[in-house]
Amino acid sequence: MLIASVHFLFIIFIVMLSLVMILVLIVLIYNFIEYKESARTTAWSGIIDKKISEVIVYADDELPVNPQFNILVLRKPFKNIFLQRLVESEKKFSGAAKNKIKDLFKEYNLRDVAINKLDQKKPYLIAQGILELTVMDQEEAAPKISLFLSHPSQQVYLEAQYAMVRLKGFEGLNFLDTFASKISEWQQLRLLLSISFLPEDADITIERWLGSSNDSVVIFTLKLIKKFQLLSFYSKITELFDASSSEIKVKAIQTLMSLENPETVAYLSAIYNDQPDDVRVEILRVIKVSKDHCCTDLLKQEFFEGNTSGIKVNAAQALYSLGYNEYLSSLTHREDLSEESIQIIKYALQEKVC
Repeated sequence: MLIASVHFLFIIFIVMLSLVMILVLIVLIYNFIEYKESARTTAWSGIIDKKISEVIVYADDELPVNPQFNILVLRKPFKNIFLQRLVESEKKFSGAAKNKIKDLFKEYNLRDVAINKLDQKKPYLIAQGILELTVMDQEEAAPKISLFLSHPSQQVYLEAQYAMVRLKGFEGLNFLDTFASKISEWQQLRLLLSISFLPEDADITIERWLGSSNDSVVIFTLKLIKKFQLLSFYSKITELFDASSSEIKVKAIQTLMSLENPETVAYLSAIYNDQPDDVRVEILRVIKVSKDHCCTDLLKQEFFEGNTSGIKVNAAQALYSLGYNEYLSSLTHREDLSEESIQIIKYALQEKVC
């Protein structure tokens, strides 16, 4: 019985040892494959970088023959890395060098490589293909890219949005008519930087976006108005203070100030009492920057009666920016003033608070 138990345990030990050895072997094989892949990618990247450098440095009739490159470029994996390196290089150059990189893209039919990625199921591959077509200014791919504007993957539809605007300009923003999700600050910046001019009939579309139920679309539109200094939208922006979110109102204040209308500060002070606290704070910041003395009474009132410390701080800072430093200093000697108010005044006067 004892011998049988020992024999059984020995068999179990051998089986376990065999499993461990198999797992170790699998890990070693996987690491070896990964190493070979990494080494190959590094080697190919060096060959590709050399080719790109030669194309940029030499004239077409002076290019050295590179038989190794000509053989490798027939392989699909090499083409994928080639395309990635071209996209990365395109961002580093401008002018003639950038054009030569795009010529390489056309010469080796890399458009087909990028287009094929749009037919894949993995979101990261689709997004990669869209980006590659966008960077290489493949405007003819815009209709196919537009199909991904409603893709369930955020990574994909964000790249599709950027692509449409980069390739089609203002016209590429048409997706805003029906877009229901939030547009991030980063995405808004990417889109804004991609628009260099507005068509003559842009006003109709911009007015429609100002009335969007999507707050982020309205905010993006306000930034668009600010960028292109569309003074004709001043009255439309003031209408946003009737029934909009606080975030929209804050952005509307910033946009109004950028349009440099002399009546803006007076208008904002007139609607001040009807606004929530965070909007009031933004109005006080505007008054501080504008240094408009028409709001002195409002500032004094808000310093004493403001709902929050933030309002009081901004009111005191605005008074200081308007030159009322002696008035503020005199308040610190009032016995009926709270310690918090005194500290706020010292802060506004830029004194060290102990």
